[in-house]
Amino acid sequence: MEGLPFMPQMFDYCGRRFKVYKRAHKACDTVNVEIASRRLANAVHLETRCNGKAYGDCQAACLIFWKEAWLRPVEERATSIEVPTDGKRLERQAQTNGNGCSEDDIRRATYVRGQQDADTRYMCQATQMPLFTTPLSWWDIRQYIEDYTSGNASLGEICRGFGYLSYYHLTLAKRGRLGIPARWLYDKFQAFVGGVPYPRHRGTLAPGQPTPLADLNLQPGELVRIKPYWEILATLNGYKNRGMYFDAEMVPYCGKVYRVRTRVTKFINETTGTMSTMKFPAVILEGVYCRSHYSNCRMFCPRSIYSWWREAWLERVSDPPSVDMKRDAKVDEAKERLTTPTMTSVDHGGLEP
Repeated sequence: MEGLPFMPQMFDYCGRRFKVYKRAHKACDTVNVEIASRRLANAVHLETRCNGKAYGDCQAACLIFWKEAWLRPVEERATSIEVPTDGKRLERQAQTNGNGCSEDDIRRATYVRGQQDADTRYMCQATQMPLFTTPLSWWDIRQYIEDYTSGNASLGEICRGFGYLSYYHLTLAKRGRLGIPARWLYDKFQAFVGGVPYPRHRGTLAPGQPTPLADLNLQPGELVRIKPYWEILATLNGYKNRGMYFDAEMVPYCGKVYRVRTRVTKFINETTGTMSTMKFPAVILEGVYCRSHYSNCRMFCPRSIYSWWREAWLERVSDPPSVDMKRDAKVDEAKERLTTPTMTSVDHGGLEP
C-alpha cells in the first residue's frame, strides 16, 4: 500500500489488539550509504516486531510499519467482524481483484530465488524503504514539531538532543586533535551532573592492532552487564571491533544489567537484500535499542532498532540483580513512561491486505 509491503508475519497479528508504540512519520535510511532520514505518511509502529520466519529466519527483529488503513481504533470496532478466540489467525484467502492479492501472493513476493541460496534476494519493509518513503532534510522543522506533538519525543529529549548537536558542531568536538579540549570539557561536565559521557570517543587500540574477541556463549534469558564505556573503548580500532560498529546510541546503556534476548548469526543485508552470515555472533539485549539521541541528520527516528553487542563488551551476571540495580531499572522504567507517547489501542479486526 503506497509502496509499503504487507509482510506474511503480519497475518499473525490480524484480529488482535496492540498499543500504538510511536508515530512512524519518519525513519532512518539504512539502505543507502548516505546517512539521512526518510519521510512517510499515515503509518505507525505498534508493539510488534518481525520474527524473520518468512525471510530466511533473519534475526534483526525490526519494528513493523503499519498503515493506518490496516488498523481500527478499538472503540470503532464493528460488531459484525469475527475474530478467532483461540489466538489463531483466520485461515482464509483474500478475494483476488484488480487491486488485491491472496496470502500466497504475499508469501511469494518475499524473495526472488537465485541460482544458489546465497544469491536469493529478500524483499521486506526494511529493504524496500526507498520505495515507500521520500527524502527528509534534517533542517525541516516540521518533523520535530510532530515528534513532540505526537508524543514520540518529549520536549526535554528534543532540547537535550539539539544541545548535544550544537556542542558537537560548534565547539569542534567532532574534530580529531582540535576537538580534544571540547571532548574533555564535555566529559567533566557530564561526570559532575551524572550524565552520559561524550558518546563518540574513538577506540584506544593502536591502528592495525587486532581487536579482542570473547566467546561467552550467551543464551537467551541470561543476565549480562554491559562493561563500562572506557573498557569498551579499549576493544575498538577507531569505532569498530572486528567490523562491528560501536555506536554512540549504545553509550547510555554501558555499565547496566540486561537480559539476553537472542544471539544474532544471520540477517538480511538491507542494501542488497541478500542473507549475511556473521563471522562472530552478536547479542541482542532486551530493551536495548537505538533512541536516536545522538544521530546526526536522523534525530529521534522512531524505528527503535536493536543494538548489537559483541560478547567482548559484556560480562555474564550469575547472581540476580542487586537492590541498587533493581532501583536503577525502576528509574529507567519511570523515565521511559514519561517519554513514551500516549498509548492508543487499535484492533486489526481481521483486516486483509
